[in-house]
Amino acid sequence: MTDAEWAEVRAAMPVPAWLLTRGGRPEAFCHRVMLDDVRYLVDNGVKWTALPVDFPHWRAVYDFFRRWRTYDYARELYERLRRRAREQKGRNAEPSAGIIDSQSVDARDGRKRHTLTDSDGLLLEVTVTTADVHDSKAAPALLETLLAAVVSATVLADGLKGSWTSRANC
Repeated sequence: MTDAEWAEVRAAMPVPAWLLTRGGRPEAFCHRVMLDDVRYLVDNGVKWTALPVDFPHWRAVYDFFRRWRTYDYARELYERLRRRAREQKGRNAEPSAGIIDSQSVDARDGRKRHTLTDSDGLLLEVTVTTADVHDSKAAPALLETLLAAVVSATVLADGLKGSWTSRANC
């Protein structure tokens, strides 16, 4: 991460419990280093044990990743960054419209990625299914995510027929 990117990410980071005096102990490594290491792993598709030797030990990076996954910190960080990006453009933090689309992913097993984005193209939700799952079958779960955050929304999709309502409105 560049220093400018880190400044944005750092401001949006979830606050560890130990900083809020709710117990726990301080991390042994800087969060910037750990996030860079996880990004390297994802970008290059290497195994945990194949991380370069100038990184912290692979087990420390994996434990950091596992903690973040368990507590859903990555989603929380992304949502904070997405809200901030929308507000910097003068928009509401939460979208009032979404776009659903899918894309087949080249893989041996045949997978399909179903995405829900806001009108700026910022990711709201993603689901990965087998390639034979039709968009209309994956759409309701994606829409529940959007409708849980907003009272009403316009959703654009190509070739989907049906209607969805928020459980909160029922």
